[in-house]
Amino acid sequence: KMTEHVVICGGGIIGAASLYYLTLRGVRTTLIERSEIACHASGKAGGFLARDWGSGPTSVLHKKSFQLHKELASTLNIESYRTISTLQVNCQRRGNNSGSWLSERVSSSLMDDEEATAQVTPKELTEKLVEAAKEKGAKVIIGKAVKEPVFETTGETKKIVGVKLSDSTVIDCTKLLITMGAWSTVAGDWFGVNIPMEGIKSTSIIFKDIKEMTADPYALFCSEDNNGCHLEVYPRPNGEVYLCGLGGSDYVSGARLREGGDCETPEQIIPNPARVVAACKSLKVITNACSHKTPEISQACMRPCPPDAKPIMGPVPGIEGAYVCAGHNCWGILWGPVSGVLMSELLVDGKTKTADISAFSLERFMRRGGNRGRHQKGASVGEQW
Repeated sequence: KMTEHVVICGGGIIGAASLYYLTLRGVRTTLIERSEIACHASGKAGGFLARDWGSGPTSVLHKKSFQLHKELASTLNIESYRTISTLQVNCQRRGNNSGSWLSERVSSSLMDDEEATAQVTPKELTEKLVEAAKEKGAKVIIGKAVKEPVFETTGETKKIVGVKLSDSTVIDCTKLLITMGAWSTVAGDWFGVNIPMEGIKSTSIIFKDIKEMTADPYALFCSEDNNGCHLEVYPRPNGEVYLCGLGGSDYVSGARLREGGDCETPEQIIPNPARVVAACKSLKVITNACSHKTPEISQACMRPCPPDAKPIMGPVPGIEGAYVCAGHNCWGILWGPVSGVLMSELLVDGKTKTADISAFSLERFMRRGGNRGRHQKGASVGEQW
């Protein structure tokens, strides 16, 4: 295994989990991140985990990874992990509420109990996965970008033999794993293969020191309201309250994600102030617990979404040693651990045993066309998934 050298391009949770599990398998692995670990969606997501919310080929990802999160919380001492009951909130109807801090202006019902839903702060998990991998010998390069792969061509066969960095350094490797989120589509240019991906850019906010909600925590999924919001509310163990589902998402693709585009780098992804105002109005209808506060953090990130809203996992057709694991949409944090396990199996053993990933092959987009990432069969897969 030590004769292998895997380079992972991208320091979000998928890259971090892949680094961790490959290192556990004894594989020499290097992760390269142009900005910082968990600099984008993996540092700004809500971290909601649901065991039974998958369907079809994604069901196994939900169930396997839900259990892996529990195990990692113990192994890595993830302080933000906990099980939590989840409520569905009707913002248009008064009624009974389970949460003591919910307003009488809304009604709620139980969606799932603590056996089936949980939460974690994604930044903590991603950083601790990387630190644990480094302790076991993994190498991490921060602040340099992969500019292009280095190929060895024999006849019609192209094989990965290294990567060239932004400072012109070349790192030799036997395998290259792309875990760049929405920017994974750019890697398709390197390989001469279409990696269809849309970045769904959305704003989120964080309140701090909300004791009422911390003492009696519930995750909330709210109906759409008059402000164009359909809030998701996650009280965290440290007293923070995270909100997403603010509405007004921007669907980013093509040149916007590439060099010179307005969404070329994570640092260019900024929040929409109008959606922050709208969310604060909506929250005051749901609860009085935050009525006297303003959000201390306003941020934005892009969820990577392929045309059919399923992840892309597996080898890059026609390029020996090249792999992609990206496009997890709203379930990136939940599916992060199982994605890492699956990539370690695929890259080391040549096949996966934890789950069948054939439905997530990049080749599915080469066989037929697909619809845009934001809709599938008339149902939204971007804003209100």
